[in-house]
Amino acid sequence: MSEQIVWRRSTYSVPNNDCVELARTAALAAVRDSKNPTGPMLTFGQAELVRFLGAVKAGRLDG
Repeated sequence: MSEQIVWRRSTYSVPNNDCVELARTAALAAVRDSKNPTGPMLTFGQAELVRFLGAVKAGRLDG
């Protein structure tokens, strides 16, 4: 993701930085851990992001 991106976090996030952040561009969305902003990120195309979020909301990724 070479273009400038703006990271957002949920308004439900706790103030001590323990959350997931999301950034979107025209083509991709990226997810990262707010505790490690220079670390790795997951990137998704639009369709992949919709499927991923659907799985999270449905609880299919609960361990």
